[in-house]
Amino acid sequence: MTTSGPSDRSERSGRGTERQSWVERRREKIRAEIDRNRRGEYTVPTWVLALALVLIVGGWLALIFLS
Repeated sequence: MTTSGPSDRSERSGRGTERQSWVERRREKIRAEIDRNRRGEYTVPTWVLALALVLIVGGWLALIFLS
């Protein structure tokens, strides 16, 4: 049989602290991003730009080959 000792409790509290700090870091990143966006420093994600490029090229190709 095993009993829960002080080491088990410290591991649990360590996880809670780690979770708390992860949440706080995430919130701080979100706040910083919102502040940048309000100042006009927002950027378009790369995947959105790539998708737009694919759609434009695909549209041109469809226009050329289907007309």
